Amino acid sequence: MSTLEDLEPTPVTLGGVRGGPAGRTLRRDRWWVSPLVTVGVLTSFVAYTVWAMLQNANYYVGASMHRDLISPLYSPCIVGSCVPGSHGTFLVLHWWMITPALFALSVPGGFRMTCYYYRKAYYRGFWRSPPACAVADGHGKYSGESRFPLVLQNVHRYFWILAFVWNVILTIDAVMAFRMPGDGGIGVSVGTLVLCVNAVLLWLYSASCHACRHLCGGHVDQFSKAPLRHRVWKLLTPLNARHMQFAWASLIFVALTDLYVRLVASGVFHDPKLF
Repeated sequence: MSTLEDLEPTPVTLGGVRGGPAGRTLRRDRWWVSPLVTVGVLTSFVAYTVWAMLQNANYYVGASMHRDLISPLYSPCIVGSCVPGSHGTFLVLHWWMITPALFALSVPGGFRMTCYYYRKAYYRGFWRSPPACAVADGHGKYSGESRFPLVLQNVHRYFWILAFVWNVILTIDAVMAFRMPGDGGIGVSVGTLVLCVNAVLLWLYSASCHACRHLCGGHVDQFSKAPLRHRVWKLLTPLNARHMQFAWASLIFVALTDLYVRLVASGVFHDPKLF
């Protein structure tokens, strides 16, 4: 009978190296579709957002059209360049910006850019690091997120807290969209539903966030000693499983909401009142 001391180590040879020719893989499926779609959607969204941000117009539908609709790309509108009626009682008059969207997009942009899912998506799509499972990495070295600038990705949990505040503001915008100034007081229009759906999707995206789930259930050795956190954690876990879907749905609908408000504000069509 042999012992462990009698056994000779078996040499192990790895079958591949990091990096190499782009797309080198033994896979025969269409693995490139997912990163290609990611690049296309994110590029389109960024291009549209930059264009909409630089317009600095047609982002608010006010009393002259018997509505109270504001684009999520421009809310909260609290800087000196906001159009009349688009802001509340709080206004930073000394902060005059070329476009209010620069401030309104700062937190949502940082939240999505540092999001765990989006990091996976754009690392694969734009940096090819790696482009897909079992596909050659586009880079010969890997340092993770331990160096500048990627070490800044760790601020995601703090952006989540700020995004919570933004969600509250956009929810208030959705509630205010029920106002029909000069046209019956309170009612529901297509714009009302658009802003409400946008707010719901943003809450689902934030609630399904990995940082949110960890905040509610992390660092707990025994759930029996934290029953409230356990209930919240169990509620968020199914949402977390759908985080990718909520991430894409909320991203696309934000752009569609801005587009709807923009078309109404520019007079392309009138926001139909349902009841």
